[in-house]
Amino acid sequence: MAGFPSPFGGDDDDLFDDEDAFVPDHVPKPGTFLQGHDVLTGDEHVAFHRITHDCFEERKVYDMTFNYNLARLNLDTRHTGAGYRYAEEADDPDVLRAEFTPTTPFCPQTHTLTMGSFRAWNGLRDRHDYDLVRVRADRMHHQSEAINDQLAELEERYLETGDETVVPEAADEIGSNPMERSKRQEQPSRGSAGNSEAPF
Repeated sequence: MAGFPSPFGGDDDDLFDDEDAFVPDHVPKPGTFLQGHDVLTGDEHVAFHRITHDCFEERKVYDMTFNYNLARLNLDTRHTGAGYRYAEEADDPDVLRAEFTPTTPFCPQTHTLTMGSFRAWNGLRDRHDYDLVRVRADRMHHQSEAINDQLAELEERYLETGDETVVPEAADEIGSNPMERSKRQEQPSRGSAGNSEAPF
């Protein structure tokens, strides 16, 4: 597999772990979504994370803050508690659980990145051995409950339709700031050009 491009230019070996390495202290601790399931470690984690990189590259799942493929976050030694952890479901090893821990509890990209991850993994099922990859945000994120409700809805609709591109209701309400939401909710004033009843 081709190496990850550096957003910094030059040699960045000191900033990122080797792509073939599993460094337990440099990846997130498994959260509640993975508890009770078979968490991937060592070579199993590395193998699926390589597939993740390729899926994310094809579907352009990029962290815009760092300007790199989101899979690289797991290797970034500056953010050792951020990235993805994986677990096979205890009752169904054909289903993989993926839990995303962002770099901060207020990361504005968490909603977009987890939705994009779901679509990449499930839209490119021929790349891996799982019938379904379920995705959730770690509970440390301040909007994790709302984000995870939408991910559960996306998962349900995907299982019904086979279409990973379906959009959950009110998807644009999560991750946007209050000013952006208020702008979307603004109604034209009575004297605006958009009002057909205006006398002028």
